[in-house]
Amino acid sequence: MELRHLRYFVTLAEELHFGRAAERLHIAQPPLSQQIRQLEGELGFELFHRTKRKVQLTEAGQVFLGEVQQIMRQLQQAIEVGRQTSRGEIGQLVVGFVSSAAYNILPIILRTFRSCVPGVSIELHELTTDQQLEWLREGRMDVGLLRPPVEDNRFSCETIFQESLMVALPEAHLLASQSDVCLTSLANEPFILFPRILAPGLYDSIISLCQQAGFSPKVAQEAIQMQTIVSLVAAEMGVAIVPASLQNLQRIGVVYKTVQEPSPQVAIAMIWRKNETSSTVLRLVEIVKQAAQQW
Repeated sequence: MELRHLRYFVTLAEELHFGRAAERLHIAQPPLSQQIRQLEGELGFELFHRTKRKVQLTEAGQVFLGEVQQIMRQLQQAIEVGRQTSRGEIGQLVVGFVSSAAYNILPIILRTFRSCVPGVSIELHELTTDQQLEWLREGRMDVGLLRPPVEDNRFSCETIFQESLMVALPEAHLLASQSDVCLTSLANEPFILFPRILAPGLYDSIISLCQQAGFSPKVAQEAIQMQTIVSLVAAEMGVAIVPASLQNLQRIGVVYKTVQEPSPQVAIAMIWRKNETSSTVLRLVEIVKQAAQQW
């Protein structure tokens, strides 16, 4: 039994006339009659009562028709789901992001992607840069938003956002009333910073900025997440140099100041496996690239 046999049967059942059914199917009437008889022979029961005047479904044919129509609907649905999947419009993605991305590009990416591809669900994980690289290597994650550089040639990496650095101060700090801050005035301040292994690119930019101002920061406390760093600043445990988008984290007890010295641009990059074949993953990559051109 082939799919065409079922299609011929459904068409004849709808027309109840061999001539009209053959015309709809764009075949001659004799081959249609032959195909229906082959189907009946394989099934072991008659589908139609045939007379010179009319064609009628048998009782078994009527029941068979209902089941076949359901099969055809399921087949059409399977075809559509397959097409959607091939276009990257259905499925699930696991996306990692550094905490600071939640205050700049992540909300925009999620809104844009959901509006373009509502059939794909996204599972989000807040991870440091080194954790994201590990998850990608292990196949636990599809796309990451992290701090470059990335030196693993198994991945594709593209910068999608850049921003300057700012100083986060306790609101009671002596410099809090100034419009901007000269970094040399922070030379003796305790700094709150994250370990270099978590995001070497951002860490080196912060250290380099301080060294250009003539000092190396005295790290009094380390923290992993940007939210924690800002909270420790609010607790007056020290000052911090953070990406400018952290201003969007409305934390009581903290003020943000631009620096008088030229600030380097720190980036967030999108990363994915070079040998990626998933249409859903590649669709996300394409949408983010297009959106990034407008930021």
